[in-house]
Amino acid sequence: VQLQASGGGLVQAGGSLRLSCAASGRAFSTYAVGWFRQAPGKEREFVSAISWSGGRTYYADSVKGRFTISRDDAKSTVYLQMNSLKAEDTAVYYCAAPFDKYVSPVDYSGDASPGSFHYWGRGTLVTVSS
Repeated sequence: VQLQASGGGLVQAGGSLRLSCAASGRAFSTYAVGWFRQAPGKEREFVSAISWSGGRTYYADSVKGRFTISRDDAKSTVYLQMNSLKAEDTAVYYCAAPFDKYVSPVDYSGDASPGSFHYWGRGTLVTVSS
């Protein structure tokens, strides 16, 4: 599975952006997909994930209620709609998928670590000006 994130840019606080994660390769619909972000000088952190079926979604507390993850398997694409953006959302955003099909890389608390993901796309920069 090859992944490519896009859609980043510069936006004012309170604005919106939609990120896309386009996948190539077979059986995209059998993989869960997650979004992570990494701000300068900080560790990569979990943002959101969606199950392979699309039936379950997960969000970090910091983005809950503002971000929405979705997938369109016909287009082999996962989206991250980001609303009410804040300066602290500024980061490089990455999409990722686990090594195995049909698995959930999210733990029982709804959190996920980068180590649970195998395939990574190149990031896209989101800058929120205050």
